[in-house]
Amino acid sequence: MTNDLTLSDDLDENYARFMAEAEETGCVWGLEGDGGFALCPSNISEGLDVIPLWSQPEFAKVHCVEEWSVYKPVPIALEELLDEWLPGMHDDTLLVGINWKADMDGEEVEPLDLLEDFES
Repeated sequence: MTNDLTLSDDLDENYARFMAEAEETGCVWGLEGDGGFALCPSNISEGLDVIPLWSQPEFAKVHCVEEWSVYKPVPIALEELLDEWLPGMHDDTLLVGINWKADMDGEEVEPLDLLEDFES
């Protein structure tokens, strides 16, 4: 695993890193607060919300500022992500944000597309 604690300007590279590090560590990271997990409006699909996830807790922690200061990074087991989260997010019509940079820039993907990528 790389020790580089910065994400690339190349969103495809960040996506690939998310996949590789999730497989390697067996978990991903979300932001959880008293009201549940952080989500925000999609930048690409009007009317949809996105739950951002990261491959490293440090990437998630960067976002715990201002209105998101109430959240903290929590691990989500990869098996739980694949078996429960992604099908549930699909049912709830949510998107997944992958390794978003500090400026909230990053991939937004359909949960079942991410599931398919992990299975292939």
